[in-house]
Amino acid sequence: MTGFKPRDWNSHAPYIAPGYKSTLLRGPTKPLVAIKPGLSEGTGPVFARAVVRDLDWDLTKNGCVNGAPIGERIVVHGRVMDGDGRPVPNTVIEVWQANASGRYVHKVDQHNAPLDPNFRGSGRCMSDENGNYVFYTIKPGAYPWGNHFNAWRPNHIHLSLFGPGFATRLVTQMYFPGDPLLDLDPIFLGTPDEDARNRLVAKFLIDKTEEGFALGYQFDIVLRGRFATPMED
Repeated sequence: MTGFKPRDWNSHAPYIAPGYKSTLLRGPTKPLVAIKPGLSEGTGPVFARAVVRDLDWDLTKNGCVNGAPIGERIVVHGRVMDGDGRPVPNTVIEVWQANASGRYVHKVDQHNAPLDPNFRGSGRCMSDENGNYVFYTIKPGAYPWGNHFNAWRPNHIHLSLFGPGFATRLVTQMYFPGDPLLDLDPIFLGTPDEDARNRLVAKFLIDKTEEGFALGYQFDIVLRGRFATPMED
């Protein structure tokens, strides 16, 4: 058995990134204080498959009121793995995103773009015994975000992963190949290592595409080690 693989901090963005202005206000300026975990942090609460309800994993259906959501349908396949490439089962994966016009279903989002009454923009799924997960959704649109002049966020989906309990939560973002905004986005570029940044970009796979319905993408998530998926710290 291989030993514990520590987190590779070169694979993660710093707490304070000057190009990402809000980190100047919210990033810690003093050394972090390590808190020794107790029994409750290591043992629960344990998530059961019942936390994923019918259609939670299908964002093309779970918000429908009087029709289907507008936009390009996609299906995202992935595998959750540890630092040795072994599958991590029973991981709850929550997703949230903007709609096809680049707007979130959130009162703070006042972007002058239409809301879609049939798309709530959030859902969840769970990895199976082999670490595999899948969800359907609409490809999100880009949106302005005010960080600097003419700043636009690339198309992206947020993912939150929970292991055996709330204290194990990890958050990341999935981007799309060929997006010209990636080279201009300080959040994406905030991950210092180019290889690590590229692990945030999903792969388009024609064999994952469902004929006549949805384009297919693969986004694997590695939790630790040299090939870890960059996470938000």
